[in-house]
Amino acid sequence: MNQNGPEVERLSVPDTYRNWKKWGPYLADRQWGTVREDYSEHGTSWEFIDHDKARSNAFRWGEEGIAGFCDSREILCLATAFWNGKDPILKERLFGLTNNQGNHGEDVKELYFHLASSPSHAYCKYLYKYTQNEFPYSDLVSGNHRSRDEFEYELLDTGAFKNNDYFDCYIEYAKADINDILMKVTVVNRGDKTADIHVLPHLWFRNFWKHNKRHTRPTIKSINDTSAYSRSTRNGRYYFYHEGGEQLFCENETNNKRIYNIPNDVDYVKDGINEHVVNGKNTVNPEKNGSKFAAWFKLSLNPGEAKTIRVRLSKDKNENPWDDYDDIFHKRIYECETFYNQTLKNDLPTAHKEIAKSAFAGLLWTKQFYYYDVHKWLFGGPNEAKPNRTNLRNLSWQHLTNRHVISMPDKWEYPWYAAWDLAFHMASFVEVDPYFAKEQLLLVLKENYMHPNGQIPAYEWNFSDVNPPVHSWAVWHVYEKDKAHTGKGDIEFLERAFQKLLLNFTWWVNQKDQNGTDLFEGGFLGLDNIGVFDRNHMPPGISRMQQADATSWMAMFTLNMLRMSFELADQNRSYEDAAAKFFRHFLNIAWAMHHIGERDISLWDDEDNFYYDVVEMHNGESDRLKVRSLVGVIPMFAVEVMHKDLFEELKDFRFRANEIIRTRPDLASLISNIDAPNEDGNYLFSIMRGFRLEHLLIRLLDENEFLSDFGIRSLSKFHEKHPFVFQHHGHHQIQYEPGESRSGMFGGNSNWRGPIWMPVNYMIIQSLRKYYKFYGDEYQYEFPTGSGNKLNLKQIANELTKRLIKLFEVNYNGKFQYHADDAENKFANDQHFKSLHLFYEFFDGDTGKGLGASHQTGWTALIANLIMEMDE
Repeated sequence: MNQNGPEVERLSVPDTYRNWKKWGPYLADRQWGTVREDYSEHGTSWEFIDHDKARSNAFRWGEEGIAGFCDSREILCLATAFWNGKDPILKERLFGLTNNQGNHGEDVKELYFHLASSPSHAYCKYLYKYTQNEFPYSDLVSGNHRSRDEFEYELLDTGAFKNNDYFDCYIEYAKADINDILMKVTVVNRGDKTADIHVLPHLWFRNFWKHNKRHTRPTIKSINDTSAYSRSTRNGRYYFYHEGGEQLFCENETNNKRIYNIPNDVDYVKDGINEHVVNGKNTVNPEKNGSKFAAWFKLSLNPGEAKTIRVRLSKDKNENPWDDYDDIFHKRIYECETFYNQTLKNDLPTAHKEIAKSAFAGLLWTKQFYYYDVHKWLFGGPNEAKPNRTNLRNLSWQHLTNRHVISMPDKWEYPWYAAWDLAFHMASFVEVDPYFAKEQLLLVLKENYMHPNGQIPAYEWNFSDVNPPVHSWAVWHVYEKDKAHTGKGDIEFLERAFQKLLLNFTWWVNQKDQNGTDLFEGGFLGLDNIGVFDRNHMPPGISRMQQADATSWMAMFTLNMLRMSFELADQNRSYEDAAAKFFRHFLNIAWAMHHIGERDISLWDDEDNFYYDVVEMHNGESDRLKVRSLVGVIPMFAVEVMHKDLFEELKDFRFRANEIIRTRPDLASLISNIDAPNEDGNYLFSIMRGFRLEHLLIRLLDENEFLSDFGIRSLSKFHEKHPFVFQHHGHHQIQYEPGESRSGMFGGNSNWRGPIWMPVNYMIIQSLRKYYKFYGDEYQYEFPTGSGNKLNLKQIANELTKRLIKLFEVNYNGKFQYHADDAENKFANDQHFKSLHLFYEFFDGDTGKGLGASHQTGWTALIANLIMEMDE
């Protein structure tokens, strides 16, 4: 990250949510269909408020919009709606299928792209592509009545964009100051005929007054034909300026008559602007006031013509809001470009820089104000009726009160935080905004997030689900990167995180190693569908499952904590106690992975030279589940290289470590070079000795198994022709599937049965770089297996990186590899599509096609890290 410039200065200001990050793209892409807004009796989240009801229902916990901006408490919201004159409704929100409608789960059916954002959001740019034909809502629903064996039916498959009959709608924001937001909407007619479009910049208040009697309903009132002001007890007064357009007002209150067939509480309800524009009804307030406002522009554009609408939202009155408008935009655009030019290495190929900038833009655009008070959601707030709930979801998380801007995996498909996703997000965020990265990692460790028992909340559907314990890895990664950027480690951040991670570590030991054998049972661990059966609900007759991945994640956790202990002990020698504890725990876990119970069945299989889960039956028998999957690769991640200088002065630790090795040499014998530094003075702490690493790499780098042209698959291709079958209280089978899963085990688009996932590929590459740091050029392996081409581990890491980058490069068809074929091949043939990047949740293991969520710039943004770390 660069060390100078106005953007860096903005980021370095304390309490940034009162300063330059007070306003940002914090509005959800989808609030409907979420757990928070579900007040149904039986927890049918997708159906309680669906897309059709969303325009008429005032939300309880958040707001949504297209390319929306709001303040960090989401009091006042700003977004743009569109109408092509043919649709039955305004385009106020993105459309998509619910989890029950799609053949591969929830899926947004729109074309939108995050083009740019500076870390402080002083400048942001977004593109929405809107058809000039009627938007095919019903066709998209009916067209996706397909089997799991078929591809999804997408917007470009409907023919709605045939003959380039579409608008490019660019939405840009630039900040003149902390509370002075400039918004510009530029619409371009990409068709060959004159076309009309209605553009409606909206300003409205989240409905916070209905559920909090301390606050009265705020108001937005007209000043004159081109300006209005908002007033609230929560944020005072703001002035809204717009160049032309017709002013429309209503209230952000539910249309009870339409949804519930009971009288409305107010005259002009939430969908009033929609009904007035689309159906010509008298549903807007002629007195020109309300809690929801829009400026209505009617544009007619010739082929290729562009028209721009300018608006401004400011805390201060401005007699001449347009005088400095263009200059501010030019300045913020220049500052944004300068920031990334300084952040990214000059010698990177231009195409790779564009991939990285697009990844960071998507990452920054998918921040969201997330509000959820579980106790109030379950039982109602003060003076509110108790909701009628049969399904008391998250009952054990009543302490949880979230009201912050949080990094989301994808603001449409996953408009809620997920703990292990967020950890990977921060590995990318630290490259552009280390302040935010540290704040987010500490946030989920706070007492109103972390459970009193030490568990980190997983995600809103079930906070008690168990995600891999990668938070400690993220904390250490962010600390190291920040230290490299600034030259000084943030010891306060590290110590605060360490203390809470101790609680989380204890939770894992107490809850997921119930027999005290240092072998862990985490359940599905976020790896949906990777098992031969659901590891959260095992078949009858199985008493225990010792998981190779859960145990390896915990070995990595201990190494992360050990490394942090050394860093903290340099300032405070009392941390030597923690270092000794985690050193011993790491040895215990490593030993246990190779010795299980009286039958001495190891997680490592000497015949296959691979790690497997082990199940124990009620009849006392044990068996390995010989599935070649990431479960057996994750032991690679438990690796750290530490220089002898780290603990040279830690006499107490060295004495205790030597005692452990002296009294239990069998422990140390299982670990790679833990008592012998290399010629550079480095020690290797790793579960894998050279033999195990070598044989695991033979499978990992085999193109007939894990190695794809586009990265590492999550399941070996060996299982394509050789499915693994487990006969126990039923027939359980797993088979390699390169794309969307045909299994309904976890529903939706959940699939780790073959596709390529960016986060685990990143972890593999990071691990290889660590091994190289210890072994150097001396150790070389075939890449690919059987090719006779020998490379060292750093070179292998670079080759894997190149394969992942190839996903985002232009292929022989003239489009990015991950783009699917569509009827008109837009991404190959249309110059206004060609350069636009998407960041999919995962990628086909054979073709590289993007699958799952299409804007998962959360962990798929790690492609930017891989580009920046190449050859380091």
